[in-house]
Amino acid sequence: MTSTAPRSAIDRFFRISERDSTLSRELRGGLVTFVTMAYIVVLNPLILGSFSPDDAGAKRDILGHILPVSQVGAVTALVAGVMTILFGLIANYPFAIATGLGINTLLAVTIAPQVSWPEAMGLVVVDGLVILVLVATGFRTAVFNAVPAELKAAIAVGIGLFICFIGLVDAGFVRRLPDAAHTTVPVGLGIGGSIASWPTVVFVIGLIITSVLVARKVRGAILIGVLASTVLAIVIEAIVHAGPSKGVNPKGWNLGYPALPDKVVGLPDLSLVGDVSFGAWTRLPAITAALLVFTLVLANFFDAMGTMTGLGKEAGLVGKDGQLPGVGKALFVEGLGAVAGGAGSASSNTVFVESAAGIAEGARTGLANVVTGLLFIAAMFLTPLYQIVPVEAAAPALVVVGAMMMSQVKEIDFGDFSIALPAFLTIVVMPFTYSIANGIGAGFVSYVLIRVCTGRARGVHPLMWIVAAAFVAYFAVGPIQAALAH
Repeated sequence: MTSTAPRSAIDRFFRISERDSTLSRELRGGLVTFVTMAYIVVLNPLILGSFSPDDAGAKRDILGHILPVSQVGAVTALVAGVMTILFGLIANYPFAIATGLGINTLLAVTIAPQVSWPEAMGLVVVDGLVILVLVATGFRTAVFNAVPAELKAAIAVGIGLFICFIGLVDAGFVRRLPDAAHTTVPVGLGIGGSIASWPTVVFVIGLIITSVLVARKVRGAILIGVLASTVLAIVIEAIVHAGPSKGVNPKGWNLGYPALPDKVVGLPDLSLVGDVSFGAWTRLPAITAALLVFTLVLANFFDAMGTMTGLGKEAGLVGKDGQLPGVGKALFVEGLGAVAGGAGSASSNTVFVESAAGIAEGARTGLANVVTGLLFIAAMFLTPLYQIVPVEAAAPALVVVGAMMMSQVKEIDFGDFSIALPAFLTIVVMPFTYSIANGIGAGFVSYVLIRVCTGRARGVHPLMWIVAAAFVAYFAVGPIQAALAH
């Protein structure tokens, strides 16, 4: 009989053999996850930061101050690296953590204009502390476990569509129409109904390469696809000189530039770490500050819950009871990511859906997270090097992984409309509103309403009532703030 005993201390600690994985799969999965989400180190500074206070589009706080792009990039990589490693060591899941998209936009567009940047980050810290309290009391875990299995499957499918949409938009395959406000079609194919740009051609070829490799079950298929697409991008850019997009060149590279950098190493500026204030509670009416925190908490709470549900199911880590073992520890560390993100001025950090790319490569344990986290820390010093991977080269991985996650749809009983509609809304609202939390909210509220109206209210878990009511308030936060203002 072949021994199934762990082969090393690393194997025993991360339970690699127990989860039917190997060291090479974990290392490869961690690398793939980093490659597919490294864009956040470039994108987050563009959302939160500005190059100069004199820029017309600079994100100024109420005092007119900005966050320098270079500094935001450094703290984004630092917090993502530390929290991803911590999550891997404590929760032992291959779910990487970085600045959550959506909340950073909320900070830049809605919160910062009302307070100073340090005060905005202070609200993020409070958001994280509230989440930690909810975890410590068992409330967050209880809500996680109270969600019906078919809604959890819908969450996984919705996330699959969401990350596919992210990939299509990042690659320029799907674009917002310039005159969308004056037409009935908000988005379209490429430019003028054609892919029309060399970066998008790279995406299409990369998608074909990656899809064929995955279909042929080639080991490292997604990583090979990303690297092959990057090499292709470098060759094409050397020939055609498409140049970077920078918001003014629609046929240029969106994020990351496929050309050899002038230098490889640079020292990070971490001066934003600890630049936090809780003065928002005195600058704003207490109820306004509380509503801002409430919005942050709900977005954080359910984005992470939905993402971990989808990733856990994709990795085959969900138990026969439909629950993710040890989810309490995972939720606690994820909540700590909000505190760390606020304290580091990087915005709230949360579990990243792009981790599905590493899972598709075979990652099943926290060792993959350690690899991803170390690469993020290295990224603080190697920004010029990893920026040669354009987002168009990484986007095919997101589309392929989205297709993989669609398999969860078979677990939903679409013959029962009381399940079909909530599941459908969960699935479609995520990509259509660019928010995991919005999709979960639409699904939860409709689930409770339909159960009540069809005489099956007793079958609704009490916590689902509470959560549905919270989402009603979440969706109505704008009118509530307007009413309070008057």
